[in-house]
Amino acid sequence: MSSIENQPRSVSQVDQYEKCGWQFYLQRVERVTPRPAAWSFQGTAFHSAAEKFEKEFRVPSEEEMVQLFSDQYSAMVNGAMYKEPDLSRWMTANKKPAGLDIEERYRLGQSQVRDYVRWSKENQPEIWVEGADLWDGHDISDAPTHDLKQGLELYFKVELGGVVVRGYIDQLLQEDDGSVRVRDLKTGSTKSHFQLETYKIAVEKTYGEEVNKGDWYFGKTGGLSRPVDLSAVTEEQVAARYVEMDQGVKAGRFEAKPGFHCNFCDVSHACSSFRAR
Repeated sequence: MSSIENQPRSVSQVDQYEKCGWQFYLQRVERVTPRPAAWSFQGTAFHSAAEKFEKEFRVPSEEEMVQLFSDQYSAMVNGAMYKEPDLSRWMTANKKPAGLDIEERYRLGQSQVRDYVRWSKENQPEIWVEGADLWDGHDISDAPTHDLKQGLELYFKVELGGVVVRGYIDQLLQEDDGSVRVRDLKTGSTKSHFQLETYKIAVEKTYGEEVNKGDWYFGKTGGLSRPVDLSAVTEEQVAARYVEMDQGVKAGRFEAKPGFHCNFCDVSHACSSFRAR
């Protein structure tokens, strides 16, 4: 087995392993080249635009952010097409032709960026800043961005149940009661409570901040989900899933779990279980 045995774990690893251990094996141990999908480029480019907009204190214009999305999305699609020019091998939803899917997601992503910029300007969510109390009485936007640790794409690396876990939190928001809220940005509809639970524990262990709630911003609707109550989530509960997954990987247990999700698996072309369905 490859070095995956000793690598840090992540939310995406646990979600993938629990959904289908064989997909995990093909992608992370055998390192099968995944089929490209325009939806992943759309999500990445949207996140880049939202992050830059917030890091620059919502000063950039709507058109600047749309252009940033457009440039990054196009660059990623072009790079993927260079590696896989056969569009029939690309993944799409509803069996849509890949060329059409690429074009539609380009326009959809632009629209989602516009909606996010307008929503953020209107609602003014307060992004957490480490040591923000030191800026009392001053305009924090006057500080050089390299002097600030903002709650944007916030990296963490913690140990849970003896397992090293790492990842990035899209946004960390300051609440009126002094606690903070974890937020994940979604261009699609898939969401994971476990992701928010992991973020809560990671923030509390790393920054000593209290986290009682989490939510998602949905690009599809241009607004927030209902708050998720995280107040009762414990480190032991979250750690248990990482420990179980870590032990399974080290023991070489990679159970195939065929199902509807196979239609969205980017390594299904190398999977005998999928071909047999």
